[in-house]
Amino acid sequence: MDLDLTGRTAFVSGSTQGIGHAVAAALVAEGMSVVVHGRDAGRVEDAVARLVAAAPSPAVRVHGIAADVAERTEVGRLLAELDALGPVDVLVNNVGLFGVAAFTDVADDEWHRYLEVNLMSAVRLSRHLLPPMLERGWGRVLFVGSESGVDVPANMVHYGVTKAALLALGNGLAKLTRGTAVTVNTVLGGPTWSDGVADAVEGLARQQGLDPAALRTALAAERPTSLLGRFIEPDELAGLLAYLASPRSSAVNGAALRADGGVLTTLL
Repeated sequence: MDLDLTGRTAFVSGSTQGIGHAVAAALVAEGMSVVVHGRDAGRVEDAVARLVAAAPSPAVRVHGIAADVAERTEVGRLLAELDALGPVDVLVNNVGLFGVAAFTDVADDEWHRYLEVNLMSAVRLSRHLLPPMLERGWGRVLFVGSESGVDVPANMVHYGVTKAALLALGNGLAKLTRGTAVTVNTVLGGPTWSDGVADAVEGLARQQGLDPAALRTALAAERPTSLLGRFIEPDELAGLLAYLASPRSSAVNGAALRADGGVLTTLL
């Protein structure tokens, strides 16, 4: 299927690795110009180089911006640099923090950090980029959500709460697009074998003297409701997000689409 994305431009937050990078790569493969983002300038440059090398034609432009979205001043600079690159047709709100911690061990400062990165980055980016999309008459705002926003895990309450708030944000913003060709949608990912998860599992395996591959299998088995019976690969989410970024998805708006591998047991 031709997704008809050639000539359009996307900004993908948190796209130097993991799901974000997979989404950026999928959009570049469709002929879309992409602006990648991360906290570390070196990693941003590396991600840009990889995407440029994979671009299907010289007309596909890839730029990078390094900024810490936990800092408001950094977000302001990011938005100014983004404006200088030209109009953004597709915003993918992907950047996020996750971590296992007991509810009583998560102090206020950590709560604020999770809220700033997981929620407020999406608020600020959407607030800046959605109005121009409405003025131009076409656009896509996408949120990379999580099944943890629907079924909040007891060992990651702080994470789950921010993902639940992200769902509410997407639901509300979609109502602002009524009668236009702009859409707002959320993808509810399930347990995904991203770079961050892989690093965490390898670190845990070293601490416990376990084989990382065996630990990966054991962790997947801890989610007995999963119909996949394994971790999701970032590319599997990227394909759905690329479709939602395209004009082909024009009838999908205000939706929370599950790509959770069957972990959630609800009918809808």
